[in-house]
Amino acid sequence: MAFDILVVDDEKDIRELISGILSDEGYQCRVASDGVQALEEIKKRQPNLVILDVWLGDGERDGLKILEIIKRDHPYVPTVMISGHSTIETAVAAIKKGAYDFIEKPFKAERMLVIVKRAIESSSLRRENDELRQKTGGSGLIGKSMAVEQIRNLISEMAESNSRAFITGQIGTGKETVAREIHRLSKRSDLPFTVFHCGSVHPTKIEAELFGTEIQGQNANEPRKIGLVEKTHGGTLYFEEMQLLPLSVQGKIVRLLQDGTFFRLGAKEPIKVDIRYFASTSENLNELVQNGNLREDLYYRFTANHIRLPSLKERASDIPVLVNHLMENIAKSRSSMPRKISDSAFAILQTYSWPGNINQLKNVVEWLLIMAGGNPTSPIVPEMLPPEIQNDAPLGNSWQQKSAEIIVLPLREARETFEREYLIAQIQRFDGNISQTARFIGMERSALHRKLRALGVCDYRE
Repeated sequence: MAFDILVVDDEKDIRELISGILSDEGYQCRVASDGVQALEEIKKRQPNLVILDVWLGDGERDGLKILEIIKRDHPYVPTVMISGHSTIETAVAAIKKGAYDFIEKPFKAERMLVIVKRAIESSSLRRENDELRQKTGGSGLIGKSMAVEQIRNLISEMAESNSRAFITGQIGTGKETVAREIHRLSKRSDLPFTVFHCGSVHPTKIEAELFGTEIQGQNANEPRKIGLVEKTHGGTLYFEEMQLLPLSVQGKIVRLLQDGTFFRLGAKEPIKVDIRYFASTSENLNELVQNGNLREDLYYRFTANHIRLPSLKERASDIPVLVNHLMENIAKSRSSMPRKISDSAFAILQTYSWPGNINQLKNVVEWLLIMAGGNPTSPIVPEMLPPEIQNDAPLGNSWQQKSAEIIVLPLREARETFEREYLIAQIQRFDGNISQTARFIGMERSALHRKLRALGVCDYRE
C-alpha cells in the first residue's frame, strides 16, 4: 500500500509540484490550500506524513498552529515544515513544536525525498517500539519470538503471586529486566525495587550493606546505618549473582526468608519486614549447589519458581527488532539520526553467536552509529559490521573460508556442502523454526524436511 502524504500550501504551484514529485515516487498524495482544509483532510483519514507550509496566510490557522494541533491529536504523524521566507528562529520554533524537519524553498527534489523517506521510517519505528513497550510494560523485554512470548507469560503469572523466583541465564540476557517487570506488574509496584549486586561489595561490608548497623564504628553517638533490606520493606529485593554471597551471609538470608526478620549489626532486637525476593545467576544452579557455592536450603527456597532466560542466539529472530529499538534509543541519546540496517547485514547479525547477548548487541549498535562510515542515509551493509562479527558469523567472512574447501570438491559434494551450511545458518536465523525457514528460502515445508534429512541436518523444530 502506498504511503499517504498530505501536502498543505497556499500556493497552488507548490502543492502541485510537491505532490507530482511524490506521486512519481509511488506515494499517494492529497492536497490542502489552508489550515482549515488540512484539518478536514486529516479528519477524513490520518495521513502517514504531512508536508506543511509555515505561512498559510491565515493568522488563526498558520502552519505552526496547525503543527501544534497535529502533534496533539496525531502524535505518530510526522510533519515536515516548508517555507520560502523563513528565519532560523522559525525553523527552531517548528522543531521545538515537534516538526520532524524543516525545508527551505526553493528545495531540491532529492533532498525532499530523502527527508520524506526518513520521516516515515522513523515514525513507523517509533510506533513499533511504543507498541512493544505497551506489550512489555516498557521493560526492555523486546521481541516477538516464541521464547520471549513464553517469558512474558511467566512474568504475567508471577506478577499475580507473591512468590520468590530464581532467574537464570547467560550474562546480558536481561535477568534484572525480568525481575523489574514482575515487580512493576505486581501489587508492590508503588514500593521499592532494590538491586543488590552481590559481587560488587567487599565481603567484609556485605552484611552492613544488607542489614545495616546499630552503631557506626565505635562511636555510639553516630546514627545507625539503614541497610537495603530495611529500605526495601514492602517492595522487592533482587540479589544479582547470589552465589557470590559468602556462605555465612547466605545463612542469614535463609533466616530472613524463613522468619521475615533480621538484625542490624550490633542490635539486640529483630526487625520484621515484608519483602518479595528474587535471585539470579549466570551459572548452572545445580552445579553451584553441588560445588558448595550456594547453600542447598537457600536454593530450595527460591527454585519453586525458576525462570530461565534464553540467550540471544536462541532467539535470533528477535535481533532485527532489537537492533531497531536500540538504534532509535541510542541515536536519540546522541542527538543523531538512526542508521538503517540492510537485510544482508541483518542475516549476518542473526547468525553470529553473541556471547555477550543483549549487552554486546547494544555495544555493536553504538559502534555502528559511530564507526560504520559511509553515507548516513544509506543502509549499513555487511562490510560495515565489526570485524569479529563478520569473521564469526556463518553467513559472514567464514563463507570465504568455506569457498577454499568447496572449490576442490566435485560439483555434487560442493553443492551438498554449500546447501548444508546455508540451511544450518538459515535455521539459526529463525530460532530452529522449520516453517519460518521454509517460507524464507521459498521451499515447501515437506520438501525442506526431505532436504534436511538427506543432508543430515536434523536438529530443528516445527
